[in-house]
Amino acid sequence: MEQLGFFDIPSPCLGICKTDNRGYCLGCMRSRDERFHWQQFTDAQKLEVIRLCKRRRRSRQLALLKAQKAHLQQQRNELNGSLDFGETDE
Repeated sequence: MEQLGFFDIPSPCLGICKTDNRGYCLGCMRSRDERFHWQQFTDAQKLEVIRLCKRRRRSRQLALLKAQKAHLQQQRNELNGSLDFGETDE
């Protein structure tokens, strides 16, 4: 017997309920359809949605880290370009 039948799979909702520019909830990372149809999904479908949400969250975090790294690199380049070490004739 499959053990999933013994436990209800809770919604991953965090109560933030705002969407990003791609339509994913900023809290749980579910799409609009995934949020609206959660109660009709089978346990297997719910687990798949949760897996997708985790993957979306990791992708978002990686994109944010890459953007931060690029911003820091740009700041370093700007600072290094404005430094005047002056050449000395010795």
